[in-house]
Amino acid sequence: MTHGSSPKPRLVPLYFEPGRDGGFDTQLAHLTTLLAEHADFLPAQPLGSALPEAEAVVFPQLLGEAYRRSADFKALDRPVLVITSEFGTLSMWDWEIITYLRGEGAGDRIIAPYNLEHTQTVLRALAVGRQLRTIRFVVYQDNPGEGMQAPIYKRFYWWEDECVRRMVEKFGITIDKRSFRTLGAQAKAIADADAEAAWADWQLPTALDRRALHAAVKMYLAITRDIGDDPAVQGVGINCLNESAFSESTPCLAWNMLYQERGFIWGCEADIMAMLTKFMLHRSLGAPIMMTNLYPFLMGQAALKHERIADFPKVEGDPRDYILVAHCGYLGVVPQAFATEWTLRKKVLAIVDEQASAIDARLPVGPVTLAKLHPDMTTMTVVEGELTGYAQYPGSDCLNGGVIRVPDGHRLMTHLASHHYLLLVGHHAAALDTVRTVFGLKLHIL
Repeated sequence: MTHGSSPKPRLVPLYFEPGRDGGFDTQLAHLTTLLAEHADFLPAQPLGSALPEAEAVVFPQLLGEAYRRSADFKALDRPVLVITSEFGTLSMWDWEIITYLRGEGAGDRIIAPYNLEHTQTVLRALAVGRQLRTIRFVVYQDNPGEGMQAPIYKRFYWWEDECVRRMVEKFGITIDKRSFRTLGAQAKAIADADAEAAWADWQLPTALDRRALHAAVKMYLAITRDIGDDPAVQGVGINCLNESAFSESTPCLAWNMLYQERGFIWGCEADIMAMLTKFMLHRSLGAPIMMTNLYPFLMGQAALKHERIADFPKVEGDPRDYILVAHCGYLGVVPQAFATEWTLRKKVLAIVDEQASAIDARLPVGPVTLAKLHPDMTTMTVVEGELTGYAQYPGSDCLNGGVIRVPDGHRLMTHLASHHYLLLVGHHAAALDTVRTVFGLKLHIL
């Protein structure tokens, strides 16, 4: 498996016995060809039999026999795909059977995609679910909450042992914690000449002086040397703000380079909840994604003071339905592959080293989706909105933030899971409602 790739999910085709006929075999052959790049089909089995290890079962054909086999459906312990049309979707003739099974309590795991794109998204999600059990996130931190702005950082759930335990139990992922103090020392020890040689292969847009640029590149080199070429590592995070005293630079440039080079998920502030959400959504949906802070207009001075700005930007319509989004002085860490504009600039926040840097980038204006897992690991909040533009506040902690309109600002305020949220380009609530079953999640759409 290469960096950034996911193994194909294994599907067990199921049929009713007696009842397997030419229609079943024809549709199965069709699906095997149509979805060859997205799934591996194991030998077909009769409903009710012992099943081999696989990520899901698939019904290429449903029959009226299903009304008399609800107990067998209920006993299935994995997602159940209904792909009964030649177009890679469910057939409209199956709505009654699916509704019946759900009414009998046997359809909680049924996924019946209604277009080929949804089918492919579900298969990618199944691949992600399989991959989660074999990968790990490397997270650099020493004493989270004890450094800069301790009263704020001591509140974050993603540093609790319970968070890691729940994450491992639910999804199977491994969290590999390492020392940021050690990593920072390793970065400082790298020669300027090595940083200059590495930078020659990239030459990205930057407004940094040479010393700050070298510090940023050294962080990239220190991370790559520490993790090596282990394909199990699929994401890296650092407690970069709270424990910023350990490093001359922030990892923003490194996150961009590691995504561009190896498809790595990145974790600002070592937020493993954001990393996990990002991994699941980006690998399943393929949409551009990043993490940022939410500053709802309804928060008033509590939000304005944190960003050191006097007021929110002027907007069209009801300002109560708007959010300012910003992280580390700009929109946040946006890989170049997602950005319409991108420049590495001098740091903005006072709590990081003078040689630190930050990415000033923009996503395209238009439809966006906000999403994040809840601490219970069983719920995800999803909000579709519009990125209407950008706001600049010279001399503040928001030199270039995004402005997002949501359907209901009050409802957003009463149901948010965190100040950190994942921002995806495009509207994805429907796709997420299709794949939530794969991850055993409830979707809370605001």
